[in-house]
Amino acid sequence: MTAIKTPLSVAILDDYQSVALELADWSPLDGRASVTVFNDHLADPDQVVARLQPFDAVCVMRERTPLPKAVIDRLPRLKLIASTGARNASIDAAAAAERGITVVNTGYDSSPTIELTWALILASARHIAAENAALRSGGWQHTVGDGLRDKTLGILGLGRIGSEVARIGKAFGMDAIAWSQNLTPEKAAAQGVRLVSKDDLFAKADVLTIHLVLGQRTRGLVGAAELAAMKPTARLVNTSRGPIVDEAALIAALRDRRIAGAAIDVFDVEPLPPDHPFRSLETVLATPHIGYVSRELYRTFYGDAARAIAAWVDQQA
Repeated sequence: MTAIKTPLSVAILDDYQSVALELADWSPLDGRASVTVFNDHLADPDQVVARLQPFDAVCVMRERTPLPKAVIDRLPRLKLIASTGARNASIDAAAAAERGITVVNTGYDSSPTIELTWALILASARHIAAENAALRSGGWQHTVGDGLRDKTLGILGLGRIGSEVARIGKAFGMDAIAWSQNLTPEKAAAQGVRLVSKDDLFAKADVLTIHLVLGQRTRGLVGAAELAAMKPTARLVNTSRGPIVDEAALIAALRDRRIAGAAIDVFDVEPLPPDHPFRSLETVLATPHIGYVSRELYRTFYGDAARAIAAWVDQQA
C-alpha cells in the first residue's frame, strides 16, 4: 500500500452545535493531521464530493451525511471513515471495502433516546410547548392535558430501547403492550409486557411509541391502515427512524384529526424542509432529531472517533 504523505487531512462533518473539538481530545493529531470542522449540512451528493475530495479521513455524525457508493467512488484520497454509533446504514460498507477504506464505529448509549422519548410523550400529553408559547406571549392556560396512569402504552419494538421505555411507562402506572415481527410471549413477559397482535397494538394503545431498526421489513410499517385503527384520542411517538411511518398517511391523519397528535424526532428528509407540514400542524410536537444529542453521548462519539483516527494515523507513519 502506498504510504500517505503527512500531514493528513481530517474532515468532521455536520457539527451543528460546533462542539466536536470541545468535547473530545484531538491533541494526539497535532502536527500529524489537520482537522477541519464543518458546521453546515450539504444534501447534494456533488457538493459532498467536492467538499471531501481534499481529505484522507472523515468523521460523520450518525446518518446526517450519507456515504453511498456513488459518493465513495468519487473520493480517491479517502482512506478512513469514522462513524459515530455502533452502526450506520447510510454508509456503503461494501463500497468502502472495495476501495480499501477502513470504516470504524464508536461506542453508543441508548439512554438519551429513552429520555427524549418520555420527554416527548409527556410534553405531547400535557401540551407543554403550546402552553409555554402562550405564557411567553402574555397568555395563560388554555388546554386540558391527558394523564397517563391507567392508560395503555403500545410499544412497536421491544428491544433495548423499547423495553426501557416500557419499564418507565409501568412506573407511571401504564399498562404496557408490545408487538414486533420477532417478539415472543416469553420475551415480552420477561419485560413485564404483554405481547399482542399488530392490530390490537394500534387499536388499544393510548400512546404508540416506535422503537425499531429501519430496514426492508420496517420501512412503511406504520401506514394508513395502522393509523386508521388508532383511537381518536391516541398519540403516535417516533424517536426511531422517520421512514418507518408513512409520512403522507400520518400528515393526512393529523390534518383530519383522526388521532390526537404525534410527537416526532425523526423524518424522511433531514434536516426537515422549511415548508414541511410538521413545522406547522397544531397537533404535532416536532424536534430536530435530538434523541441522541446529549453532552455525555457526544463525548463518547467524538472521543472514540478522535482516538480511532489517531490510531489510524499511527499506522500510516
